[in-house]
Amino acid sequence: MPFKSSLDSVEAYITRDGSEIRELLHPSVHPSGQVMRGVQSLAEARVAPGQKTLLHKHGRTEEIYHILEGQGLMQCGDEQFSVTLGDSILIQPGQAHCITNNGSTMLRFLCCCAPPYSHDDTDVLE
Repeated sequence: MPFKSSLDSVEAYITRDGSEIRELLHPSVHPSGQVMRGVQSLAEARVAPGQKTLLHKHGRTEEIYHILEGQGLMQCGDEQFSVTLGDSILIQPGQAHCITNNGSTMLRFLCCCAPPYSHDDTDVLE
């Protein structure tokens, strides 16, 4: 059965890493059993110009970031690299990471998490 979520219908909140997100599809927010049997989540994240998320890692969760707008500097483990519109980044469980908005506009990206995002699985490292 299809399920539709709209960005404007979802309240924003701040995650443990300091980014503002809206859970577009998440089993704890949407009707039980309708969102992929609880195996993943999809959120839109925003980082304002000059801001960054806290360096953090997830013990169980694999993440994919997909840049929708803006530009930034991504740190994954010991590597740093620029990201911009259309880039996708795979972040493995246990890999320390953060993203800095080094542009002049809002940095917006999709964040797909499997298993779904959880504050309990987020370890802030700074």
